[in-house]
Amino acid sequence: MTLDAIRKFRSALAVKSTRATAAYITRLTATATFAYLLALLIPAGTSRPVLAPLTALLVLQASTYQTIRSGVKKVLSVTVGVLVAVGVSEFIGFSWWLLALLIAGALLIGRMLRLGDDLLEVPISAMLIFSSVGMHAAATGRVVDTLAGTAAGLIGGLAFAPLRVQPAREAFCGLAQRLAELLDRMAADLVADPDPDPAVVAEWLSQSRSLRGDIERVDDALRTAADSAKLNPRALVAADSVQVTDMTVSLRGGLETLEHAALTVRGLARSVLDAAAIDSSASPVRDACTRKRLADVLTQLGEVIRTYGRLLQADPACIESVESELAAQLAQTHRLQDALAELLEPRADVLPSAGTEWPLRGEILVHVDRLRTGLTASSIPRPRRQPRPDPRTRAARRRRAAPPRDRGRLSRPSS
Repeated sequence: MTLDAIRKFRSALAVKSTRATAAYITRLTATATFAYLLALLIPAGTSRPVLAPLTALLVLQASTYQTIRSGVKKVLSVTVGVLVAVGVSEFIGFSWWLLALLIAGALLIGRMLRLGDDLLEVPISAMLIFSSVGMHAAATGRVVDTLAGTAAGLIGGLAFAPLRVQPAREAFCGLAQRLAELLDRMAADLVADPDPDPAVVAEWLSQSRSLRGDIERVDDALRTAADSAKLNPRALVAADSVQVTDMTVSLRGGLETLEHAALTVRGLARSVLDAAAIDSSASPVRDACTRKRLADVLTQLGEVIRTYGRLLQADPACIESVESELAAQLAQTHRLQDALAELLEPRADVLPSAGTEWPLRGEILVHVDRLRTGLTASSIPRPRRQPRPDPRTRAARRRRAAPPRDRGRLSRPSS
C-alpha cells in the first residue's frame, strides 16, 4: 500500500468517525430536549423536570429493542422505589435506622425483580421520596418525569435507531480479506525463499493467531446487527425484514466457516514451521518444486476465500454467477491439490532414513483439503420459507387423510 493510499484511508476513517460522533451527539441532544419539553406539558410533573431528559439519555440505546427493554426496566425500578417509600411512610416516620431498612428492602426487591444495571434506581427513588417534604407530590412528579423521559427515549429510538447490517457486512468482508492476504503472504514467502526461514514461518503462525481478535469483532458486529433489526420500523416492512434476517443468518454461518478456516490455516502454519526446522531432504519445504506447488494451492485458496466473501454479500440476482465462479475456483484448487499430493507421496529412496518428516507431509495435505472442502457454497445457511399452500390443496389433503367411512360422507352429495 502506497503512502498516498494510506493517507486517503486514514482520511476516510477520520471523516467517518466525525460523522458518527456528530450523529450520536445530535441524537442524544434532540431526545433529551424533547423529553424536557414533553414533561413540561404534563400538569402532574415538576416545575423543572430535569429527571425527564436524564431518563431519556439513560433509556436511549443503540437499537430499538434495547431502548424498549431499558425503558421498561427504568420505569419499573422507579415505580417500585416510589411505592416502597410511600408504603413505608404511611406507617412509620423518618429515622436513620428506618432509612437503612428501606435501602436494604429496596435492594432486595430490585434483586428479586432482576433489574440488572437499573437495580440502584430502586433505593435511589425510595430515598429521595422518603426524605422529601411533600412526599406524595414528589412521588407523583418523579413517576411522571420518568414516564415522560422514557416515552421520549422510545420515540427517539424509533426515529433515529439505524439498521447496522452494512457495518456487519463490511466487518465480515474485512475478515475474509485479511485471511486471504495471509494465504497470499504464505505463498509469496514459499516461492521467494529457497530455504524457508523458521522465523518467517513463525510470523505466519503469529498472524493467524491474531485473527481471533478479528473474528470476535465480526461476531460483535453481527450481534449488533441482529439487535438493530428487532422492533426497528425500518425492518418491520415485510421485504426488508426478510432480507435483514436472511443476511444475518448467512453472515453468521459464513463467520463460522471463516473461523474454522482460520484455525486450519493456523494448523497449516504450524506444520510448515515444524517442517522448516528439519534439516533433511525429506522435509517437504526443502524441495523447490514442492514449495512452488504448495504456493500455487495457497494462492488459489486465497482467491476462493475472496469469492466466498463476495458470495455472502451478493444480490439475489447475482448469487448463481458467484456460486459458479466459486465452484470453478474450487475445482481448480482440487487439481492443484492433486498435483501437490503427487510430490508429497513417500519416495522409496528416502523412506528408510525418514523419521517424523512424512507425517508432516500428510498433515499439510489434510489442512489444505480441509480448507478447500470447507469453503463450498453449501456451507452457507440460507433460510428456506415454505410458500403458503393453496386452500384447494389443503382441502384435498384433508379428504385424503379422512377415514374410509368419512370419505363417502365427504364426497356424497347433499339431498
